[in-house]
Amino acid sequence: MKSICSALEEVRQEDTTYPAYVYGPAVSPSARRDERAMEICEGMIDISAALFNVSSKDLRQGGRSAAQITRVRQIAMYVTHTILQLSMKEVGRCFGRDRTTVVYACKTIEDLRDDPDFESVLAMTENIAIAAFRNRLEV
Repeated sequence: MKSICSALEEVRQEDTTYPAYVYGPAVSPSARRDERAMEICEGMIDISAALFNVSSKDLRQGGRSAAQITRVRQIAMYVTHTILQLSMKEVGRCFGRDRTTVVYACKTIEDLRDDPDFESVLAMTENIAIAAFRNRLEV
């Protein structure tokens, strides 16, 4: 008795018009990268929400937010860009924001790093992100 894989291979060779769902969808490298970026951002949003005791729903919400929510989102975007190495465009798309908003968030967080208390909180967030996404970081 033939295995299912060998039977499918024979069908592929005989009929090239066989429906795509039999072979599985073709996934482009850019679609794979978008999916990876979304997974990383979603994880970083959840981590930030837990660390700073805010609702992840609030962090994902579009439009203006309270100052506390905005700051946590800025930290998450900053860490996602600088530590997890996603482009500003990817971070913006995943966070439901524009690339220029990510630029502003990164600049704001860089300016706040002068404060030792803020620096320690940011370093803790960066270390947690590194630990959480160790296997997802590009070498």
